[in-house]
Amino acid sequence: MTGRLGIDDVTPTVGDGHHPSKAVVGEVVPIGATVWREGHDAIAANVVWKKVGSDGPGQHVRMASTPDDVDHFTATVVPDEPGLWTFRVDAWSDPWATWRHAVTVKLNAGQGPDELANDLEVGARLLQRVGRRPAERANRDLLFAAANALRDTSLPVQDRVAPALFPAVHSIMVERPVRELITRGQPRQVYVDRSRALFSSWYEFFPRSTGGRDENGNPVHGTFTTSAKELDRIAAMGFDVVYLPPIHPIGTVHRKGPNSAALPGGNPVAQAGDVGSPWAIGSAAGGHDAIDPALGDFDDFDAFVARAHDLDMEIALDFALQAAPDHPWVAAHPEWFTVRPDGSIAYAENPPKKYQDIYPVNFDNDPAGIYAESLRCVMLWIEHGVKIFRVDNPHTKPPNFWHWLIWQVKSKHPDVLFLAEAFTRPARLFGLARLGYTQNYSYFTWRTGKDELTEFALMHAERADECRPNVFVNTPDILHESLQTGGPSMFAIRATLAATMFPTWGVYSGFELFEGQPARPGSEEYSNSEKYELRPRDYAAALNEGRSLEPYLTLLNEIRRAHPALQQLRHIHFHHTDNDQVIAWSKTDATSGDTVLVVCTLDPTNVQTANLALDMPSLGADWGDTLQVHDEVGGDTFTWGQFTFVKLEPWRAVAHVLSVTRSS
Repeated sequence: MTGRLGIDDVTPTVGDGHHPSKAVVGEVVPIGATVWREGHDAIAANVVWKKVGSDGPGQHVRMASTPDDVDHFTATVVPDEPGLWTFRVDAWSDPWATWRHAVTVKLNAGQGPDELANDLEVGARLLQRVGRRPAERANRDLLFAAANALRDTSLPVQDRVAPALFPAVHSIMVERPVRELITRGQPRQVYVDRSRALFSSWYEFFPRSTGGRDENGNPVHGTFTTSAKELDRIAAMGFDVVYLPPIHPIGTVHRKGPNSAALPGGNPVAQAGDVGSPWAIGSAAGGHDAIDPALGDFDDFDAFVARAHDLDMEIALDFALQAAPDHPWVAAHPEWFTVRPDGSIAYAENPPKKYQDIYPVNFDNDPAGIYAESLRCVMLWIEHGVKIFRVDNPHTKPPNFWHWLIWQVKSKHPDVLFLAEAFTRPARLFGLARLGYTQNYSYFTWRTGKDELTEFALMHAERADECRPNVFVNTPDILHESLQTGGPSMFAIRATLAATMFPTWGVYSGFELFEGQPARPGSEEYSNSEKYELRPRDYAAALNEGRSLEPYLTLLNEIRRAHPALQQLRHIHFHHTDNDQVIAWSKTDATSGDTVLVVCTLDPTNVQTANLALDMPSLGADWGDTLQVHDEVGGDTFTWGQFTFVKLEPWRAVAHVLSVTRSS
């Protein structure tokens, strides 16, 4: 800050202000600041908003003080293209507001023309000052007439002041104000991504599991050709991002067999024909810049990507910086790994689990070489149409590496998005977001109670400038206990919570088939985990037999696309229910006013009832109004007031997803 006035608590500010905050094209971004000065004179503020590299001074947006805190000023800006933007808050003394307030108070107190002589002259000079501007030529007569009236001693004092208080005059003086003691705030940055960075629906599947079964019932290894057929079903459910686990050659040394993670303290070795873990990347067939020959070649992959684009979807590719023992990196660059005292290379461990098939990368010996190779590999896949990367375990790599890599990529390809798969402590999770990650995995999977879900959602709404959660309901590594024991209704509950509480959510294949068998009691690993074997699934048969959640997932995605309220992260409000097994929240889009109210059970087995107390102003209504709400799940329309009774039978519907269509 440089100047006379105080400018504090500017938002959005991420961390220490050295990293950009987050927004997407078309998002309404709130700007706030505390602006103050000595004495009683009025002050004002505006936002200077500019795309980096663009010509001109930028857009100036007048800020308004809030009724409950006259020192806190707010405004909104809306970026219209991706890339790096800057904003700053400028404060200034507002002599017109000072004059208008003072003369009005004095007139109301009965002061006469002699007592107001100096005030009247000050007002006249301000009006003339604005009227003399070349840009105000069309308004000059109006402003000068008001100034002349202030000096006309033949008129009663009220009549002298009245023209200066006309709405038309006041509007000019506010829109093109006299600014004194201008104080410029410190510039801050906002990185604006394309809209899919904020709003998207992800579906994860293993291409190798799409080959079906042979005549003997044995799984057949899938290819990109068989995977392309799966894209039609995924698109029909309304998903727009298809995430693939690693598609590179899989190591043969210490390859893991089926149910590898199911046995405590041991990892069975693969037998002939076992496919191994795709996260054990690299073999004689190549490494991170190659495709597993069993899946096809680059032509097949390019055709797969093109088919996804035809269906208005895109491919997210896993980027896992680790290597199998027979990865080409190991022979060419042994310095990229950790050598133990006995001379062997250290494999990955997460005690008591051991992953002898994976070597973690050590960034300390040859960082320049690792940096360059990582960037080369990412750029290769971008050339083949991949614009989203889901990064495996980024919290186990140096933070400065990710900051370098992400911004190197974005400097050439600003539309590329990075998702951090980091189930880790908050300092790391939010730290990765500050460094440039577009989205982050989150703790949603383990948030099942009403209070913890509320706290989790509100935390992310408050930190929307910093971190965007991608809430997967399940992953190949995480089968939460609630899905193991809750039956089909719990799958519907978790999907409802994720899809309507957050703008980005994800599903790992098999969720729609209610797959919930753990490897063993107390484990979150799947029995017969797809990480270590082929898992062909007959989705069509399950759908025909009524054993599929596909129709409900499709409905949820249709509702999400129809309602801007569900496509944003910033505005969510929780409403009181007198039953901890029933949770209610609403979301409102700041631009359109679209509002969606959701009431969901957390009990997959029993009927739950609740008395609902709505916060009516958060729904765009007064406390005594009634709301007309349409349930987009059940199809019914209700008239609700502030207090409403709800009953949810989970075998019929786990939630009301209500569009608020009218208040009266």
